[in-house]
Amino acid sequence: MSTKDYLEKDYYAVLGVPKTATADEIKKAYRKLARQYHPDSNQGDTAKEAKFKEVSEAYDVLSDTKRRKEYDEARTLFGSGVGGQRPGAGGFSFDFGDLFGGTGQGQQGGAGGLGDLFGGLFNRGGGGGAPPPPPPPPPGGLYPGGGGGASTPTPTTRPRRGQDIESEVTLSFTEAVEGTTVSLRLTSSAACAACTGTGAKAGTTPRVCPTCEGTGAASRNLGNFAFSEPCRDCKGRGLIVDDPCPVCEGSGRAKSTRTIQARIPAGVADGQRVKLKAKGAPGENGGPAGDLYIQTHVKPHAVFGRSGDNLTVTVPVTFTEAALGAEIKVPILKGMPVTLRIPPGTPNGRTFRVRGRGVSRKDGTKGDLLATVEVLVPNTLDDKSRELLSEFQTATAGEDPRADLIQRARSE
Repeated sequence: MSTKDYLEKDYYAVLGVPKTATADEIKKAYRKLARQYHPDSNQGDTAKEAKFKEVSEAYDVLSDTKRRKEYDEARTLFGSGVGGQRPGAGGFSFDFGDLFGGTGQGQQGGAGGLGDLFGGLFNRGGGGGAPPPPPPPPPGGLYPGGGGGASTPTPTTRPRRGQDIESEVTLSFTEAVEGTTVSLRLTSSAACAACTGTGAKAGTTPRVCPTCEGTGAASRNLGNFAFSEPCRDCKGRGLIVDDPCPVCEGSGRAKSTRTIQARIPAGVADGQRVKLKAKGAPGENGGPAGDLYIQTHVKPHAVFGRSGDNLTVTVPVTFTEAALGAEIKVPILKGMPVTLRIPPGTPNGRTFRVRGRGVSRKDGTKGDLLATVEVLVPNTLDDKSRELLSEFQTATAGEDPRADLIQRARSE
């Protein structure tokens, strides 16, 4: 894919958000679309699989503050028509090789200019796009096996980063809080084992593309503009495969399935996206592997809830415990209950804090357990209990708990 194609991608439109969208709005839009188009929910639907990749690519850029800024600046620069001009037939010629540090006519590409910025921004993920055109070979370079005689250009293939991979995992509440290791079966593209990534049938070798002379790039004239883009004949590889590998059909890539052990850190929340660096698809030609992004889903717990780094629990107490005070047992996640002292006159709904019994943080510390008391009213009373409560009611008859409420309501 050419630099022009990259710049024409509107990642905001892909996610359906405005350019002024906040990080939370971008995340919310991505999660909605990811659930809709995820391959696991649309088995065999190649169109939705492609849409999922497009959505993931957009989120990968817009969710990163630095990359989003670079992307916005790149599109602003392109839209304003900034670029070098030089005289050409019938007007001025605009060569993207000059602007982006690519290979233009009669120039060496790859270093300096804005190519470094856009290369770092857009050549991530390896999602089918061609790598930046390589520099021309050194003078006198010979194609391997070509014998002596006239000099033939030697194609140079640059390393390419592997694809990023998306996966999902469902965790129990305890696994999310404590951290766990899960087995994930991943499917991604890798170098074809039959041809070792050359794309040529065993026993044969590719030849240098005569159109681009092995550079992988070609210049296309569009009137007043000239675009440097991947060569159409070799698709940017710099090589032509005459006898393609029957396994990968000449692409040099094949589907690879593997099982990995992925460590989910302690304290992940429901819906959180965990990034595991270099656990994605392997790179090409010595390039680095992509990253693995795991969308986590956490099952609710029957007793505990969560508020940030704190765990929450509702603890029932009797009327007499709340009125007279008591020491009660409070459950904790994975451990023996702790004793909590309830002072006399504790109201319903009061929350007590148990230090260090919450969710693990990145720095090794833990949040707290927030225990909220719930005063229970008995559904049935025997004669003795009713008699005692009647005596209590008589003894406290002079107190009206609603007097202040009614007085304040009248004063407004």
